[in-house]
Amino acid sequence: MGESMKTKQQQAYQQLANQSAPPRPVVRNVVCAFIVGGSICLIGQLFWSFLMSRGISPKQTAAMVSGFIALLGAVLTAIGVYDELGRFGGMGAALPVSGFANSIVSAALEFKREGMILGMASKMFVIAGPVIVYGLATAFIVSLIQYAIGAVVK
Repeated sequence: MGESMKTKQQQAYQQLANQSAPPRPVVRNVVCAFIVGGSICLIGQLFWSFLMSRGISPKQTAAMVSGFIALLGAVLTAIGVYDELGRFGGMGAALPVSGFANSIVSAALEFKREGMILGMASKMFVIAGPVIVYGLATAFIVSLIQYAIGAVVK
């Protein structure tokens, strides 16, 4: 069978599969993502306002709020609630800092029976490692750009 015949068969199969698939509820998904993501942000904003009312500096407050939301995501993952939140809210649950914490804790929990060191601790960095590397690389590149712009402007 030639390559063109395989391609035609694959295209025909894909067309048939697309016709028989149920339509995606796009509006529902967007609304649910907005509700979940907005709720996570609302919790962060309430915590921000509370800390600021106590006289804590904005830099310290930002760090505390990020840590609190990450901790909340990790705890909700550990007790099995964040998975349900993700099923309902989709990307609304995946994008905030809590979604990152969820991905790290989920990877760790998946391998907990292999032990604390070889299972949980090592598998956490399967997810966190690339994020840290790309985050540091991006921060370095942005700082070089800012330095270059600052040198040109002066």
